[in-house]
Amino acid sequence: MSSSLDLQPLNATFGAMVTGVDLAALDEDTWQAIHAAWLEYALLIFPDQNLTDSEQIALARRFGDIELIGGREIVPLSNVRSDGTLIDESHDSVKILKGNMGWHADSTYMDLQAKGAVFSARVVPPEGGGTAWADMRAAYEALPEDLRTRVQELSAYHSLYYSQSKVGHEHSENTDYIGYGFHGQDPPLRPLVKIHPETGRRSLLIGRHAYGIPGLDPDESERLLDELVEFACQPPRVHEHRWTPGEVVVWDNRCLLHRARPWDMTQPRVMMHTRIAGDRPHELAMG
Repeated sequence: MSSSLDLQPLNATFGAMVTGVDLAALDEDTWQAIHAAWLEYALLIFPDQNLTDSEQIALARRFGDIELIGGREIVPLSNVRSDGTLIDESHDSVKILKGNMGWHADSTYMDLQAKGAVFSARVVPPEGGGTAWADMRAAYEALPEDLRTRVQELSAYHSLYYSQSKVGHEHSENTDYIGYGFHGQDPPLRPLVKIHPETGRRSLLIGRHAYGIPGLDPDESERLLDELVEFACQPPRVHEHRWTPGEVVVWDNRCLLHRARPWDMTQPRVMMHTRIAGDRPHELAMG
């Protein structure tokens, strides 16, 4: 079905550039082709779309329910206030941006992990500020057999408190930051190997939010998780994208990690993020 799209596979184990499509005016056949391509490639990049907020939300709803972030269906990931002034680097929201420069999957620290995301570029800095993705399906399949067997039986806790503490960010309640992911619930436990509910492929579920593998002491757990990320996020399993304003990307959060790339934060960067809610029971934490 994806053959009806103008697809150019990326130079990686995943991902494709899609042209000749107007995401704001999809007919049913084109939508079905996009969905099939998304399951196959996990990352789809659409240049020259320039979606409005409402059009981006409508596109995300094609994939499933929206995961509300602070009650909103679309949120800026940005170092710019609504009045155009830059946000100070000491602000919690910018500390989250810096934390997101580590490899991660979205909402693994919530009870229900995100299914995917629609991401669009509105303002792009002259240098840096890209986004990279890594294919955890290919990573799992490339593991040495003994390590693949070992991780199959292991799980890890996921926490935004943990991951942000690694970059020196201690969240305070006395802030105007939205605070999404900072909650009083126990950290969810997730298997290190996830089975994709639609394709059946296995992938690693790791990244910066993961810690505390039951049965291992903290140092051994951290070493193993660091080893897995280091192994997994290597070519040809990685694609790093340089943004152009107006581009839209859709990725499958169930089998990819991603990270923001650094930029000079005296330069504005405005990205709009809509998170697709996970399907129950597939993205629920263990227990």
